[in-house]
Amino acid sequence: MSGAVGRNLQDGERLRPVDLARGHGLSTQAIRNYEAAGILPGAGRTPHGYRTYTPLHALALRAFLALVPGHGHQTATAVMQAVHRDATEDALRLIDESHAQLLDDRRTLQAVEAALRDLDPVPRGRGDTFVGPLSRRLGIRPATLRKWERAGLIRPRRDPRTGYRVYSEADVRDALLAHQLRRGGYLLEQIAAVIAQVHAAGGVAPLESMLGDWHARLSARSRAMLAGAAALDAYLGARVTPSAGTP
Repeated sequence: MSGAVGRNLQDGERLRPVDLARGHGLSTQAIRNYEAAGILPGAGRTPHGYRTYTPLHALALRAFLALVPGHGHQTATAVMQAVHRDATEDALRLIDESHAQLLDDRRTLQAVEAALRDLDPVPRGRGDTFVGPLSRRLGIRPATLRKWERAGLIRPRRDPRTGYRVYSEADVRDALLAHQLRRGGYLLEQIAAVIAQVHAAGGVAPLESMLGDWHARLSARSRAMLAGAAALDAYLGARVTPSAGTP
C-alpha cells in the first residue's frame, strides 16, 4: 500500500479507545496496555488529552492478534515492537526464527514416530536381561547404558543377591527408543521427556492418539502463521514510511 494510502489511514477516521476495543473483543485497558508496550503505535490526543486512534491502529491491533496464535504472545509482541521502532528486518528475523522452530518441531515429531515404528516388540515371556546382552543388542557400550540410567532414560532394578542391573521388558523398550532417538541426534533431556510420555501413556500403543494430536497442533500453528503473515503484511504495507512523516 502506498504512503498516500498510509497517510489516509493515519489522518482519516478517528477512533476512540472503546471503538478499537469493541471491534476486537478487548477492554479499553488492554488497548492502553498494548500502546504502552509498543504493540500499537502511539495514539493521538485531543485538546482535552483524550486518546484517539485511527484505522492504522486497528490494522496494527489486527496484525498483533493474528500473530499470537502462531508465534506466541512474546514473539508477537517483539515483532510489533520492532516494526514500531522501524526495525522491520528485526521483525522479519523473528518471524523466520519462529518458522524455523516449527520446522524443528515437525522433525522432532517425525523422529519420534520413526523411533516408535522401528521398535522391535519384546516377545511376551522373554524375561529379563542384563547389561551385557542389552548393550550387545544395541551395539553400544555398557557405560552408555549406565549414562542413560543416570539421565533417567532407563531405570533397571538391581538383583538383590548380585547387585547386577536387571532390565525388564519395559526397560528394553525404553533403551531401544532412546537408542533410536540418539541416532537421530536428540539430546538426553529431550529423549527423557519422550520416554516420560510413553510411561504416562502406559506404553507405546496409546501414544498414537497423542501423536495425532501433536500433528493437529502443528498444522493449526502453521495455518495460524499464514494468517499472521497476511495480517502483518497488510499492516506493513499501510504504514507511512519515515520519509512520509511517520511519528
